[in-house]
Amino acid sequence: MRLTTSGRPATLFRKPVVGKVVRQSLPKGQRAQKILVADGIPGDIEELTGYGGFLTSAKLEQQIESVPTISSVQEIDHLRTDDIVAMEPTNGFVRTLYRPDSNYNVIFITQRCNSNCLMCSQPPQDRDDADALTERNLRLIQLIEKPPLRLVITGGEPTLLGEKLFTIIAALRDKFPQTYLHMLTNGRIFAWPAFTARLAEIRHPDFVLGIPVYSDDSTIHDYVVQARGAFDQTVMGLHQLARCGLRTEIRVVLHAVTIPRLAQLAEYIYRNFTFVEHIALMGLENIGYAPRNMDKLWIDPHDYQDQLEAAVEILSTRGMRVSIYNHQLCVLRRSLWKFARKSISDWKNIYLDTCQPCGVKNDCGGFFTWATKLHSSHIHTLPAS
Repeated sequence: MRLTTSGRPATLFRKPVVGKVVRQSLPKGQRAQKILVADGIPGDIEELTGYGGFLTSAKLEQQIESVPTISSVQEIDHLRTDDIVAMEPTNGFVRTLYRPDSNYNVIFITQRCNSNCLMCSQPPQDRDDADALTERNLRLIQLIEKPPLRLVITGGEPTLLGEKLFTIIAALRDKFPQTYLHMLTNGRIFAWPAFTARLAEIRHPDFVLGIPVYSDDSTIHDYVVQARGAFDQTVMGLHQLARCGLRTEIRVVLHAVTIPRLAQLAEYIYRNFTFVEHIALMGLENIGYAPRNMDKLWIDPHDYQDQLEAAVEILSTRGMRVSIYNHQLCVLRRSLWKFARKSISDWKNIYLDTCQPCGVKNDCGGFFTWATKLHSSHIHTLPAS
């Protein structure tokens, strides 16, 4: 599943165009918010008048002035009717922002971040994109019709947007009050009570913040996120959120730096964050910064089953809800299967050829698309359970 493709801007439009995909011609009065996607080019260019945009895999021989256009698009088959996409004028990128038939839709807030994690899957960029992305996201919210079951806000670090973040959350609250909203954040800015109180004032009815804690040892956590003082800020932030009645989840990425003290971290979580709703123990994602840091990070999941089982037992036997993400059932002990979740988003989820005849494939979370380059050496088929 592709979420990005590209072509050649064939019209001089200066701002990104956000609209809803259509595959068949519409009456002129229904075209304004629609982006027509076609393999060819209409014989009469005037047939494009009124559309918000036009995407085609064909090569244009002439300039189109009447509608923002990207031609020679590399792949368009994945663009389906009612998908919401953004056309970017400078580079010809076409980004799928929302798919109405998916439960894995993400609102991408910013590329900036105040941490620089060793295994970051979305390496930050130091440029001010707040205004442009906020405008795009508010337009996206406007175009979504049927209330989604869930949405994820992510970045970069969303809290760097300040008031613009609150504007987006409030817009989602007002339009989709029944939608579960999950925001991924490093939690550091919540150490400042005024910011946390401002978020609480929005009163979204179903909102949870997913915050990473990588060790009970502050030096290890700060090393992983490459930011001095981050551990103290995150811990204070979690407590400020609890004081304000905001719901939280703790996320732990499992790799060679975090595994040695995983049991101690589980104990620390139980003793200091009894208010969190969920703890997610997550397999390493081999993208972004991770490949260049694999000498520090890689450990075969088969080899840390003792530590993983100990951590899960510490948390689960004390009534805390714990899940294992991004792991294959064949590398987990059977005692851990009931905690394993199919957590990988549909657009980046695959199964290896080895997995095809496996008897528990339908219950297994599979792999990230890029796991073909590096995965456990203990992958094997299992009989149906």
